[in-house]
Amino acid sequence: MKKVAEDKSEIDSRYRAPALEKGLDVLELLAIEARPMTLTAIVNRLDRSHGELFRMVQVLEFRGYIEQDPSNEGYRLTDRLFSLGMQQPRTRNLIEAALPVMRQLASSVGQSCHLALHTQGEMVVVARMESSEQLGFSVRVGYRRPLVQAASGLVLYAFQPEDVRRRWESLLDPPLDEAGLAAFRQHADEIRERQVELTPSKFVAGVTDISAPVMRGGMAAAALTVPYLKKLQSSVSPKETSELVQQAAAQISDQLVEGDSRI
Repeated sequence: MKKVAEDKSEIDSRYRAPALEKGLDVLELLAIEARPMTLTAIVNRLDRSHGELFRMVQVLEFRGYIEQDPSNEGYRLTDRLFSLGMQQPRTRNLIEAALPVMRQLASSVGQSCHLALHTQGEMVVVARMESSEQLGFSVRVGYRRPLVQAASGLVLYAFQPEDVRRRWESLLDPPLDEAGLAAFRQHADEIRERQVELTPSKFVAGVTDISAPVMRGGMAAAALTVPYLKKLQSSVSPKETSELVQQAAAQISDQLVEGDSRI
């Protein structure tokens, strides 16, 4: 966070809004922390005084952007920012177009599916459809992972122009070293060539992530993913599922307006 503060100090003073910047610093810090943080911890991490941040934290809590965790009196983000973003017409229209297709896909393959977008170097799930069968595996809305750790993230990155790729690379946390970045780019190019990603989950044994891009304006607006759970009596194979995921993603893409390509 100190590096962020140093970068901000270089901005021309006429574009500065100190109070706003303090609030944004608090929100950005809580967004990357897995556990709630006390006011003292926030103050120490941001290298500011209690006096500077006490009122700011109070206002953010009053407005519903953060809340206290009763277990340790630490602060955490609420879903208010996420809810605000979901009210944007381009995001809402994407989800409205996707849900009926996702429902049909889940029914056809007997597996759950979810839709993910990019945000600040991560993928975040914005919609999901449960499996039509009694046994299944699903990912909750709001789930997020760095782009490099998820099939959805790789797909989102793979189908972007070079300038967007480079910008997203600068947001990766932690950043990749030269070798890691080269491997990441090569993997993305391979996905772009075959138009689908099919890979064992890095987090759940027995699950294969099958993901395809939802395209708008020549780039991926979202990634449609089936976390394919291996079942002893599965009627649809992973290969067949990958074909159906691609078809569903294409069907959603056909409904989107190209003018709102940069989600």
